[in-house]
Amino acid sequence: MSTNATSPARPEAGPWIDTHCHLDAPEFDADRPAVLARARAAGVAQLVVPAVMAAGFEAVRALAHAEGLAYALGIHPLFVDQAAEGDLDVLADALARHRDDPRLVAVGEIGLDGLVPGLDAARQQRFYTAQLKLARAHGLPVILHVRRSADGLLKGLRACPVPGGIAHAFNASRVQADIFVGMGFRLGFGGAMTFDRALQIRRLATELPATALVLETDAPDIPPHWLYRTAAQRAAGRDGGAGERAGEQASGRNEPAELPRIAATLAALRGWTLAETAATTRANAQAALPRLAGL
Repeated sequence: MSTNATSPARPEAGPWIDTHCHLDAPEFDADRPAVLARARAAGVAQLVVPAVMAAGFEAVRALAHAEGLAYALGIHPLFVDQAAEGDLDVLADALARHRDDPRLVAVGEIGLDGLVPGLDAARQQRFYTAQLKLARAHGLPVILHVRRSADGLLKGLRACPVPGGIAHAFNASRVQADIFVGMGFRLGFGGAMTFDRALQIRRLATELPATALVLETDAPDIPPHWLYRTAAQRAAGRDGGAGERAGEQASGRNEPAELPRIAATLAALRGWTLAETAATTRANAQAALPRLAGL
């Protein structure tokens, strides 16, 4: 289901950079060209597509080259339990083979997840540490999955410093935010910021240094508030699409064309114009992932 049918006209500004979009996800298989066309029409000039598992490395790379996008290679903490022992070698080989690829901008999405029950914490830690070492060896920044795991991630970064990167979908404390920023990281803000009840996220977006902020959608996930549907609306046939989940609130599929409207929330929180927001977050994205500037 297209999100355009339910989203009002988007603000005019840009160009924008969506620093985190899983455009390779199966939710986009039916209409990926149309999704990209909507994003470009909305002023989203560049997208970063992070891999989540070794089996998807080549597809992510091929998508980036076919569509003029940026990509990252890594093994997501939610996928390490199903990863093979040799997948870290696959990553090492891919990073070596594509070391001169200007579209390869980071190692990611990597990190730790402290929310989902039943994950092997020790295995997560081992994969995280190994991938930090690969990023350092190749001089690449990292894209971090941060979910109830900020302290563990920071501990790993102290032991194995890397050339900065982005702490994606950031929702930790101000103290932790400042430490990430001090280590050369920018912090990703997206659809969650659009909810009035997301007090901590909105406070961080308002109070952090302007140089710390980048924008993202995490499409097809973390939809903004206007893509949510009530149970009554679902019963009336107005489903939320591929991203729908059970419960009183269900979400429509997020997509990168939503980024300018998400950015309008940041602009309102900061008292910026949309043009200022676009310029600031674009410069921050390029500072976090330097190869973006060449694209």
